[in-house]
Amino acid sequence: MHCSNQRRNREDCNCTYPCDNKGTCCDCIRYHRGRNELPACYFPADAEKTYDRSIANFVRLWQDGEVK
Repeated sequence: MHCSNQRRNREDCNCTYPCDNKGTCCDCIRYHRGRNELPACYFPADAEKTYDRSIANFVRLWQDGEVK
């Protein structure tokens, strides 16, 4: 699968983890979905830096009002 706008996606990507999926959102989503996780773009910057991409972490942040 080929994702369009990879350059723009890289500019908007807040992920701090070095990987080959940066800018290729469809591959990133597939990777994390296969691990019951969400990509970095779902998390605020301070939470993203923990690399805890779990759905449970996202729900907890959302319930605490940290995810808008």
